Amino acid sequence: MARPWDVQATSGGKTGWRYGGPVANQPRLIIQLPRGGAVDRQLSAQAPRSIASGEVVVEVGPTDAEGNLEPAAAGQVVLSVPSPEALARQAGEVRRVIARAGKGVEPLVVLVEAAEELREDELAPMLEAAGHTSRAVILRIIRDG
Repeated sequence: MARPWDVQATSGGKTGWRYGGPVANQPRLIIQLPRGGAVDRQLSAQAPRSIASGEVVVEVGPTDAEGNLEPAAAGQVVLSVPSPEALARQAGEVRRVIARAGKGVEPLVVLVEAAEELREDELAPMLEAAGHTSRAVILRIIRDG
C-alpha cells in the first residue's frame, strides 16, 4: 500500500515504491531494500537526515518466498558486508573499493547481507565514497537481520 510520501518508480521493468521528498537530479546514493522488511518499516517511521533531504533515495523492491530482495538487473558488486555496522567499521575499505572501480556506466553496488535498521553513521561512509565517483552507487540490503 502506498504511503502519502511515496512515489511509484519503475526500474528494470519492475515497479516498486520510492520514499518521496525533494530528490536531486542525481542522488548521491540509492538504497534498495526488501518491501515490508525491518529497514523499510524503520525508514518509513523516521528517515535519517540524508534520506529526508533527498541526498539518498530509497527503492523498496519485491522479495522472494524467503523475504530476500530479488536480484538486481544490473550493477557491479564492489563490496559485500554482513551488516550495516560493517560499513562504519570499514569506512576506509568502502572508500577504496568505490574509488578503484574506475570509470564505467554500470552502477557500483555494495551488498549488505542482513539489516534490522540503518543509521546515519552507517550511511556516512557510503555517501562520502559516492561523492568521489561519477558512477551511480547502490546500497542493497538483501534481507532482515
